[in-house]
Amino acid sequence: MAATTAVAFKESPGLRLAVILGFVAFITSFGAHIVAVNLPAYAQAVGVGVAAIGVLIAAYDLAELVAKPIFGAIADRRGMKQTMLAGIVVFTLASLAYPFIDPRLLIVVRFAQGAGAAALSAVSLAMVGAYYGERRGRAYGVYNAIKGAGYVVSPAIGTAIVAGSQFSNIFLVSAAIGALGFALSLTLPKAAEDQASLDDDDDQFSMASFLAVFRRSDLWPWYLVTVVNMFLVGILFGFLPVRVHDLGYGPVATGIVLTAASASYLLVQPIAGVIADRVRPERTIYAGLAVAALAVMSLGILRDVPMFIATVAAGVGIGVVWTNTDALISGWARSGQLGATMGAAGSFKEFGDMLGPLLIGLLAQALSLSVAFAVCGTLGLLAVVFVARSGSRCVQVSRLPYS
Repeated sequence: MAATTAVAFKESPGLRLAVILGFVAFITSFGAHIVAVNLPAYAQAVGVGVAAIGVLIAAYDLAELVAKPIFGAIADRRGMKQTMLAGIVVFTLASLAYPFIDPRLLIVVRFAQGAGAAALSAVSLAMVGAYYGERRGRAYGVYNAIKGAGYVVSPAIGTAIVAGSQFSNIFLVSAAIGALGFALSLTLPKAAEDQASLDDDDDQFSMASFLAVFRRSDLWPWYLVTVVNMFLVGILFGFLPVRVHDLGYGPVATGIVLTAASASYLLVQPIAGVIADRVRPERTIYAGLAVAALAVMSLGILRDVPMFIATVAAGVGIGVVWTNTDALISGWARSGQLGATMGAAGSFKEFGDMLGPLLIGLLAQALSLSVAFAVCGTLGLLAVVFVARSGSRCVQVSRLPYS
């Protein structure tokens, strides 16, 4: 591997690097949802059923679930920046390919997009931890807020594109976003973690190193928190619309409630990160998860203003946990394993995101939606109790072990 110059910051850099990395993560959140929300139009045009829509959504998620820790481990050995850039290229080329191939091959495109997204998402997450030894929570708050904006804006943009032109054009927009992210990423300096990989003679992928982050019992409670938090995310954003529909709300009221969920989740993350830099992040994580679980538990029985308040509370709690677990886990990563550790955390996020809608859907079908919300919220509270009693040692997230 050719020698390169890495930058190890003695003090935290400004937020420019976090903003760029947040935009890189925006590529996958935007790319995933701009297609997913418009798959009914694709299914109608191609002549496939609802089951095919589920498979197409799952293909993207499955690729991310499997590939995130793999690309994270590769980044630890081969360099973070170049691994992230490679992921952006794969995502962008896959997006560009769709308008020129048989539409029935969309599942191949979605899997390729997901594989590229796994690399750029996991590694950009790790690079925030590598760049920011100080004020890491604030940096992760900015990063996650920008990434989360992709989930919010992509449905509106995608539906407008499909309504005004054709389904394939959303892939051209995704490719354009990827190209912009690639250009911005070229301005990033190499991180100190990249220098560690260069100084190591063994730059090949190591299965032992890959598996090591899953064997660390001290990280298991925080992986569980990640799963449960994303479990609640999937429930809030997947089934709050169902609850609102059941209540018979009009378009304006529905828009207010759903916007409140998204806005509270996004806006709290930079604030949560700042708080995590000043106090022990475990406390903010316990509190955030408990608030989110209680709020989700109540959504099945509340309506009107109380439901609006519970929706905001759920978004705030989820946002706090999302950002502060990233800060905590990155601070606990061992030298040379930052990419693999954050990749593993990313896989657990994907698992929780898939589990939540599946479980609440089954419970709602068998029992009722109100009971399903109550059961899922209770599971979240039990997770808080379990993690709080696990006896995990205090984590100092203000500085990486190698900074």
